[in-house]
Amino acid sequence: MSEFPRRIDTEEQLDEILSRPTAEVVGLMGWLRGDVAILGIAGKMGVTLGMMAVRATREAGVSRRVIGVARFSDADARAKLDAAGVETIVCDLLDPEAVARLPRAENVVFMAGRKFGTEGGEPLTWAANTVIPANVCRCFRGSRIMAFSTGCVYPFVSPESGGSTEDSQPDPVGEYSQSCLARERIFQYYSLADGTPVCLFRLYYAIDLRYGVLHDIARKVWAGEPVDVTMACFNMIWQGDANAMALRCLELCQSPAAAINVTGPWVLRTRETAEQFGRLMDREVKITGRESPAVYLANTRKAEGVLGRPSVTVDRMMQWTARWMMAGGRSLGKPTHFEVKDGRF
Repeated sequence: MSEFPRRIDTEEQLDEILSRPTAEVVGLMGWLRGDVAILGIAGKMGVTLGMMAVRATREAGVSRRVIGVARFSDADARAKLDAAGVETIVCDLLDPEAVARLPRAENVVFMAGRKFGTEGGEPLTWAANTVIPANVCRCFRGSRIMAFSTGCVYPFVSPESGGSTEDSQPDPVGEYSQSCLARERIFQYYSLADGTPVCLFRLYYAIDLRYGVLHDIARKVWAGEPVDVTMACFNMIWQGDANAMALRCLELCQSPAAAINVTGPWVLRTRETAEQFGRLMDREVKITGRESPAVYLANTRKAEGVLGRPSVTVDRMMQWTARWMMAGGRSLGKPTHFEVKDGRF
């Protein structure tokens, strides 16, 4: 892999870095049999993950279809995927007949789900996070399914606890988090019922310069708005590293379903992160909220043992984010609401 640049100036450069496959991903794509279907590909992470799957397949010198499925309400996302070599298919995954018509693939990356707008739209959130997995499991019975999940299925823990492990008992707060646990239960049920190999990818805060926890904090510091420190600490990981680990988790799929926590090994304090952005961007930092003694944090010992450590450091992510913000880089306008503690998104 080539060295990372000191700064990222364009979205084209950003997408190239986010979709750059590691040697391990290229190796995986070299021996993995069958096509890859990425369901819900048009979301925040899916486009660069799909691009990475194509790039790794080509570098491995093999031939396979990388199929991207979504409603594609964003035409730009579909155009970018088509140009990258992803075979895109428009499909409403809530429609079982439409799902049944999808081409079969031996390997599935499941990224569909609903978070934003849950408050006031709970029926759709539950449908998206439970009906869609059931449709997919019935259609792709026996395929490897690497299913995105979230650390929100766990309870809040103290920073001193070392974070929730994969063996920690779920205790989701709020309807969004409860529906995410329900999504996991659907995958676990079909994994047991049909022998479908599944891996549940419990991700904590992927970082892209256009969105993410660092983007949210840096935007507020740059705009002179107060940073809420209610969620006193957080984990994060560069989206390119998360993309690579997600694809590699295809080889961790098993029946009964496996689960893995994926994030960086660092515990960052929200207040200190805001203060660091203040120094990087020469801005006064305003703080609001009272730091809670219990937060979402992951123990990543299992992931580090099988996937290694992320390649992009905290300092690099913060420098990239600060420069992107000061240069007026585009924002997706999708705040993470990482400071929320009542589960209402």
